[in-house]
Amino acid sequence: MRPLLLLLALLTAAAAYLWYLGDPVNWPAFVSMSAFYAVIYYVGARAANRKKAEENDADGLMLAGRNLPVWIAIFTMSATWVGGGFINGTAEYTATQGLVWVQAPWGYALSLVIGGLFFARTMRRRRYRTMLDPLEERYGKKMTAVLFLPALTGELFWTAAILTALGATFSTVLGIDLETSILLSATIAIAYTALGGLWAVALTDVVQIAILLLGLAIIVPFALEYTGGLGATWAAYQEKFGAAASPFPSREALGGSYWTWWDYALLLIFGGIPWQVYFQRVLASQDEKTAVRLSIIAGFICVLAAVAPVIIGMVSATMDWSLVEAGGPENASATLPWVVRYLTNPWVSVIGLGAVAAAVMSSVDSSVLSASSMGIWNVYRPLVDPGLPDTKLAKLIQRCIWIVGVAATLIAFKVSSVYALWFLCSDFVYCLLFPALVCALFDPKANSYGALAGFLIAAFLRFGGGDDTLGIPAYLPYSDDFPFRTLAMVSGLTAIVVVSRIFRAGPQDAE
Repeated sequence: MRPLLLLLALLTAAAAYLWYLGDPVNWPAFVSMSAFYAVIYYVGARAANRKKAEENDADGLMLAGRNLPVWIAIFTMSATWVGGGFINGTAEYTATQGLVWVQAPWGYALSLVIGGLFFARTMRRRRYRTMLDPLEERYGKKMTAVLFLPALTGELFWTAAILTALGATFSTVLGIDLETSILLSATIAIAYTALGGLWAVALTDVVQIAILLLGLAIIVPFALEYTGGLGATWAAYQEKFGAAASPFPSREALGGSYWTWWDYALLLIFGGIPWQVYFQRVLASQDEKTAVRLSIIAGFICVLAAVAPVIIGMVSATMDWSLVEAGGPENASATLPWVVRYLTNPWVSVIGLGAVAAAVMSSVDSSVLSASSMGIWNVYRPLVDPGLPDTKLAKLIQRCIWIVGVAATLIAFKVSSVYALWFLCSDFVYCLLFPALVCALFDPKANSYGALAGFLIAAFLRFGGGDDTLGIPAYLPYSDDFPFRTLAMVSGLTAIVVVSRIFRAGPQDAE
């Protein structure tokens, strides 16, 4: 009861602060969202109390005692990938770039299926605690600490992207400023994650994915009324975007960006595999078969969950926004919340807001837990305190959850495009981490010399193309349509294989 009282005190303080500022807040919607947050936090706190004895060790906090039932595992896997970035980003790119560039839903779905078929069984059989364990086993603890960097940045960018998605929705529907809404949501998600670990995350995910799917399903019919129904909306969308209205690539639709499209496609498919949020659920499964099954089923749910955001994006793209007093979306990332706010009635908009909030929190909690688990288990423990007992390890992970959460929240304050940051999450993971994971699991001769060479070569080639989102200038003469990300990944993978065979490692390599 005490954590719930603290939450209510936080929400009351937030309401008093907003009232003091005098902003035009939608108070009925604010009360409804406060009730939603109270339910989610209560479920997380109850999970923590029920598993208190189990959560005192690292396996309990990180992996729910490796005892997640199939149905809970499927829900939490699906909820993690179908986050705020997923639904907001899909609507954003459908409305502004054409369906051909909406790659993330099916790209991540394929990554789950491939991960289940080729990676999940091996990882679960070896009973690892994190995705970085096979890297530490193969390359040693120092090289693993280096490879932790792309994993950490991926989780931070992922969390920031989905917090931004929620902030944009809150500011549109509730009338709350972006920073306040991000801060409030992040605080609640981080609090119950630190309190209950993976059990809290998994059980709240069950509630969140149900609210998400129901909320999006309710929004779509209301939105389609403004564009004449699904058939008329699709016809208008095809007329507006032409060949780009198809999800399949063609020279006509992509023009000079044909190979860039394939570069991003491979990035999402294979860059969606080496994530602790994915392997956390694989390793928490009851057995190998469950790990494979939940990966494949979650992949299909990802595609299903993208249908509503795609339709919402089409509505936004074909809607005559002059009929609405507020006009069209103020920026691309506001596509979904704008439709929720202005093309539905007040009650439906609150339900839609609940759907977005559910999607965001289901991903934020998983991401901060994953980054914290790897940081303490694979970096702090082996390099700073090798004799660290599990009970103390769990406490350090709980503290680290707050540090990672705060860092991601600060990044979210600076984000302009949800989809751009969402792509960037898998970008670095694809180029720098995927080759190392593949070789660690499937190449018995891979060693730290090869891993270091692969990392440096891949980093040089990847950053040579620059990055607009981070403001990194290009220093290699790539053409505009050159797939330099895939070049970096393949070069890194090749370097690990070749260099590992040239420079044989001795026993000290694993130190």
